[in-house]
Amino acid sequence: MTPSGPPPSRRALLRLLIVATVGALALAFHLGRQGAEARIAEQAQIAALSRAQALESVMATQRAVAAVLADDGLAREALARPSPQAEEAASRKLERLRAETGSTVIYLLDREGVAVAASNWEEEVSFVGQDYSFRAYFSEAMEKGLALEFALGSVSRRPGLYLSHDLREGARILGVVVVKMEFDALEEAWARGSDRTYVTDGAGLVALSSDPSTRFGAPPDLRGFILARRPVQGAEGWSLTLAAPEAPAWRAGLLTAAGASGLLLALGALLLRVGRARRRREALERAVEERTRDLTAEMRERRRAEERLERMQADLEQANKLATLGQVTAGIAHEVNQPLATIRLLADNGMALLPADPEEARENLRGVARMSDRIAEIIAHLRGFARKATGGVGPVSVKEAVEASLLLTASRRRAEGGRIGVEGLAPDLRVRAEAVRLEQILVNLLQNAQDAVSGLPDPGIRITVAAAPEEVEIAVSDDGPGLSPAMAAQIFTPFATSKSDGLGLGLVISRDIARDLGGDLTADPPRSGAGATFRLRLPRA
Repeated sequence: MTPSGPPPSRRALLRLLIVATVGALALAFHLGRQGAEARIAEQAQIAALSRAQALESVMATQRAVAAVLADDGLAREALARPSPQAEEAASRKLERLRAETGSTVIYLLDREGVAVAASNWEEEVSFVGQDYSFRAYFSEAMEKGLALEFALGSVSRRPGLYLSHDLREGARILGVVVVKMEFDALEEAWARGSDRTYVTDGAGLVALSSDPSTRFGAPPDLRGFILARRPVQGAEGWSLTLAAPEAPAWRAGLLTAAGASGLLLALGALLLRVGRARRRREALERAVEERTRDLTAEMRERRRAEERLERMQADLEQANKLATLGQVTAGIAHEVNQPLATIRLLADNGMALLPADPEEARENLRGVARMSDRIAEIIAHLRGFARKATGGVGPVSVKEAVEASLLLTASRRRAEGGRIGVEGLAPDLRVRAEAVRLEQILVNLLQNAQDAVSGLPDPGIRITVAAAPEEVEIAVSDDGPGLSPAMAAQIFTPFATSKSDGLGLGLVISRDIARDLGGDLTADPPRSGAGATFRLRLPRA
């Protein structure tokens, strides 16, 4: 019974490819997520620093208010020598300061913790007369001179930060000035972002938060977030934490993996096509080896050179060049057959004429020599075009490159008819390029132009050469139907082709070669019924 499925070696290779693909996608996901996490963490650190500095600025302003009032004469007067007039004057001043500094409320407490003046003295709910001796900010200020406490207001029932400072007359403590600030606007601004922000006090409890429901409790569970922490200067033990969602990093990892999978699919398709092209080429090489031994050494050298290729660009260029070579091979065979037939006829005539007319026999033999030179010229151009590019760049004759390209594509034009015109081709004009790669671009453009005019009643192709001080432009135009807007938009995209048997790589490779040589290859915008024009620009030598 014959076993089914691929042989063990191919199955092992398939498993290895699957493992490598999965590993590559996992690595792409990891790198994409890691890079995004680093960017999110950096942005979170910057945002946390900015928010901490904004909070510190507000607290410093209110702390300065308390320090200034600690030396205020009206405040001292209201505490040292209380009277209705002194307390009203102090309250009016506190009211003005509250409006100017943006604090929530400012009030004076005597030594027993009773408010004798307040910025809200005229409001329905006034602090004047209220006893705050139970507050830590009062007792601590009386003991240490300064105090800070975040708490819920006993009268307003609104949370806020209380900053207190003692007032002295000499060594005697007269009382305490208290500045309360609320952070509603700051917390609302934090809540508008996609991240979360909270501030913990010295006891580790949440004082300020973009989510008010977490206030006065333990910090929330922030799994799935990237955290950035900054200490709040001027508030001992206080710390601001900004939590940025980690989800964008996961999405970035997935997008990177998706992009990598698309690239792997494209690479796989490309390798499949290149493999098929290579198998066709190898079959052609075997056929050539059976018919002529003169090319055997060159074919082996080409295969060895291909095995040493290190870059994908070189693989694509060579594959495109060999595909083009296959298209012109039939025409070259016709070009060689005609001189061979002439040589045979001249040789037979020479043998017949040798005894009777030696001079005419010599003329026949000279014709044999000319036809042999013609064959050598055709073969030299074919061999030169098939030769792998060496990578060396130097002065190249534009005239010789254009003529060689025209020779390689001449047979098809003669078979299909049509006109070809060349303008501006100066004999001494040179560009900085490599002859083989320049001919590859021109043959591709001429083949595409011939495809565009194939089947037209009076097909025409034009080559126009224009020289500028710094560069040379070679334009190849045809009288075909032109490019459609859709094809023009993707003409230099890999695998984009309007040919049923095309790979869609010729123009992509040609433009890559042009750019590698320091120039560029572009297509004119499509014009209905005006044919197509491709412009090759290279540095002038």
